[in-house]
Amino acid sequence: MLFTAWMVLFGVLFYAIRPWQVAIWAVLGLSGAAAIEYGIRRHRPREALPWRLLAAALVLFVVGDTFSALLNSDRLAPYQVPFVVDMCYLAMFVLMSAGLMGLARSGSPVRDRAGVLDAVTLLLALGLLAWMFLVEPRFRTPGLTALEQIAAVAYPLADLLLLAMALRIVIVARWSASVALLAAGSAGMFVSDNLHLFARLDGFWHIGGPLDIGWILLYWGWGLAALLPSMVWLSEPGPAPTAELSSRRVVVLGLSSFIPPVVLLFQALRGPVRNAEAIALLCIAMFVLVLIRLIDAMRVHRHSLARERLLREAGAELVAATDVAHVTDVVRETATGLMPPHCPHRVVLTVGEDEAAPAEAAGAPRAAVLAENGDLRPVHSAELAGFESVLSCPLAPANGTSGGRSIGTLLVGADENVLRTLQGAMEVLAVQAALALSRIMLNDEVNRRDSEAYFRALVHNTADVIMIVGNGDDIRYCSPSAAAMFGREALEGNHLLDLVVPEERERCAGYLLRARQERRGETTDWTVWGFGDRRLQVEVSSRDLREDPTVGGLVITLRDVTQRRRLERELTHRAFHDSLTGLANRALFIDRVTLAVDRARRNGAITGVLFIDLDDFKDVNDTLGHPVGDELLTAVAERLKGVLRPHDTAARLGGDEFAALIEDAPGTGAIEAVAEKVIRVLSAPVPVGDQVVPAGASVGVATTRHADDGDELLRHADLALYSAKGEGKGQWRRYQPALHEALVERLQLKADLDRAIAEEEFSLRYQPVVGLTGGGTVGLEALVRWEHPHRGTLGPGEFIGLAEESGLIVPIGTQVVRQALAMAARWPTHAGLGPYVSINISARQFRTPGVVVDLLRELDTAGLPANRLMLEIVESLLLHEEEDVWTDLADLREAGVRVAIDDFGTGYSSLSYLRQMALDVVKLDKSFVSEIAVSAQQRALVEGIVRLANTLGLEVIAEGIETQEQREILAEIGCPYGQGYLFSKPLPAAEALRWLVDDLDRPGAD
Repeated sequence: MLFTAWMVLFGVLFYAIRPWQVAIWAVLGLSGAAAIEYGIRRHRPREALPWRLLAAALVLFVVGDTFSALLNSDRLAPYQVPFVVDMCYLAMFVLMSAGLMGLARSGSPVRDRAGVLDAVTLLLALGLLAWMFLVEPRFRTPGLTALEQIAAVAYPLADLLLLAMALRIVIVARWSASVALLAAGSAGMFVSDNLHLFARLDGFWHIGGPLDIGWILLYWGWGLAALLPSMVWLSEPGPAPTAELSSRRVVVLGLSSFIPPVVLLFQALRGPVRNAEAIALLCIAMFVLVLIRLIDAMRVHRHSLARERLLREAGAELVAATDVAHVTDVVRETATGLMPPHCPHRVVLTVGEDEAAPAEAAGAPRAAVLAENGDLRPVHSAELAGFESVLSCPLAPANGTSGGRSIGTLLVGADENVLRTLQGAMEVLAVQAALALSRIMLNDEVNRRDSEAYFRALVHNTADVIMIVGNGDDIRYCSPSAAAMFGREALEGNHLLDLVVPEERERCAGYLLRARQERRGETTDWTVWGFGDRRLQVEVSSRDLREDPTVGGLVITLRDVTQRRRLERELTHRAFHDSLTGLANRALFIDRVTLAVDRARRNGAITGVLFIDLDDFKDVNDTLGHPVGDELLTAVAERLKGVLRPHDTAARLGGDEFAALIEDAPGTGAIEAVAEKVIRVLSAPVPVGDQVVPAGASVGVATTRHADDGDELLRHADLALYSAKGEGKGQWRRYQPALHEALVERLQLKADLDRAIAEEEFSLRYQPVVGLTGGGTVGLEALVRWEHPHRGTLGPGEFIGLAEESGLIVPIGTQVVRQALAMAARWPTHAGLGPYVSINISARQFRTPGVVVDLLRELDTAGLPANRLMLEIVESLLLHEEEDVWTDLADLREAGVRVAIDDFGTGYSSLSYLRQMALDVVKLDKSFVSEIAVSAQQRALVEGIVRLANTLGLEVIAEGIETQEQREILAEIGCPYGQGYLFSKPLPAAEALRWLVDDLDRPGAD
């Protein structure tokens, strides 16, 4: 092109004639601006203002560059830019931003939330890179003035904003050479601007260097973009945006999300991390943006599925439509269903030779046009009064039965944005309506005409095969379109049923018989032998015209629907099957359960449901990743199908939840046997790649013996599964009526527990810990009780498990600690020493962030020395060797708090913990003490534990001492302390205080 040659010529002159560089540079920039203005006048785009803003920005760019070059003509002097020149450049950025934003908005008039989210995510990622590697290094350069620091920040960010807007245009606009040139020019400016900024801050940049190539690319790219005819597409409204994630957008979002953590890793590897908080906040922001994006995509996918279902149902109704009025009703009802709720609209269906279509739709069959109401014929404009925008969809059948011409128009009046969003769906509806109308019109015309010659000419161009069949089912006439379907046109004289596959001939013969008896046969599907012995699925309709002298036979119409039926089957399968495992999904499973229960009620058979939940599946996902989890789910599905009978149903309900429907079982024992087999089969580890993954499961079983309908059966199975999981992993449980009662009671107890925390209904009992030789009290263990207003005093065994499961153990533990410390502060002391209080603390509470600070604050509030508090922890807290737990224990001991391991020997305890952990006391479980007087082996074991504890400097407290003999044996083997009913049962606070007062006067006390 002449413009390209012009720019190349002056680009060469720019580098060849240095004395004239400033003037030539101005010519290059003004040439780009002039080209944009010429392109506007030549092509007359719908929106000219954005282009003129870009042209004005190039003029400001030239003005700023010219003044800057003239003021820095001395190449040996440091490069300087006056404030006025910077203002020119900043105003240029404003105009460029406004122009690019205008083009992006013109190309996407509908609110594009997905595009905005993607653009913001990419902009944040690129902004972080620009800040870390372009802005901040220069911003921190010593010696920069305030204006230079502002420029170091403003210019890269402004360039980044322009580049993001150019990318936005690439995403939303129709792809063309003009779009590519705009993007290339913006990229060239981004590179040159940032490299120029570095040179400028160093003070030695001058015109005529290689960096100017990027700006020349900007002048040439934008100017040429405006000269090309495709520039008008940028200001034309494009297709309605969609929130669906394309592969390109997934890649962009993925790479953008990885940038902040990669930057953190890069900084960590190179030295100290800068701006860590800001980068972390950016990570959170980008995560939220991506999450919102995924939610939007899921919402659009659900809407698409609903729209497809609605169109599929409309297609089925239109196939059965017999007149234009029926088609009109179906089209209006479907169009209304496609509209958003409470959206004002109006639907008009015209049947005729394209009489209602606006002029711009002529010559474009099946292409919907968004037109103004005034462009319609006056009669239709009046029908759609009140709606400025109208979507006009020509009724042109997709199979070309109308010879490429429209047989009518579907007109929909509504809000313009809504119409753009529904344009594709309305086009599909128009095609379906056109097919139905063409079929109806064809059948009507066949019935109306009394000339076989005219009939043959009419059907010559239709894709449907029309036959006239005699009383013996022999073909007397066949339309020419049979050549495309059957591979031969001359079918006259052949038997119609010879074209049908053998397994359907009997059914098809019955259809022909009914068609002759009822005078008009219903629409049905046949499978016939097509060209090349291919099986074709055809839609068959018939009309008995044997009494018509011009026809004298049964008229059969065959339409090839092989592809459509395949798509319908695929859509149906996707709607009712899990995409990962291929099993039935929740909807199909519930439907089959309902039908199976109804059958079982009628015939007295037993039907059972198994709910299956994988044990520890979340751990597999979290540690090995979702791909391994998906492979595990697939393997479980295969094993489950292998356990069931062919007519039973296996389903995946979601996540790691599976289910099985067992019908016509001989008894409940057979269903329970299946549950046992499922447990056994799934307990075997699953090889996934080069590793083996555990796949245990819990199973809940329910049968129709205790259920009246499908919903109740499913609830029973869920209750049984809940019971099985409560019993531990790898268990199965059958539903019993008591489970429902237990669940109701458990829910009530949970509600009461919430109220009890708010009203502080918990009290403490204190059991003394005494010296086994002297009998003096050294401390008391605080034991929680729940003063329930209706059930009385409840022990910990009746509610602690529920509190642990629901997370309420933390606030309960907080109340216990506060109450126990306040009481211990009131206990009497002797010579500055007093008994300690021992408090059990749950693993969940100990893992609460800030637990050490909270405990020390409670001690300070109560005024109790830290050495008078002993915390009892459970062995499971030490199982995972968590560094935070060990650190917290060490901090507590350093503050003076003593730590005891409770019920030692009953859980996962290891003697190595006694050496490694920050512990002071070992509490022997009652199970060791109860048999010490009758079992020499048990006595030796306890003696060994006591001796090891003494070696490690740990105190030992024996729990559950009930007889004097047990006390004497423990004292003899060196156990210093103990507690149990031999000494005292747990005492209320007042009695515990009297116990301590009496203990001070007791002779021989420790």
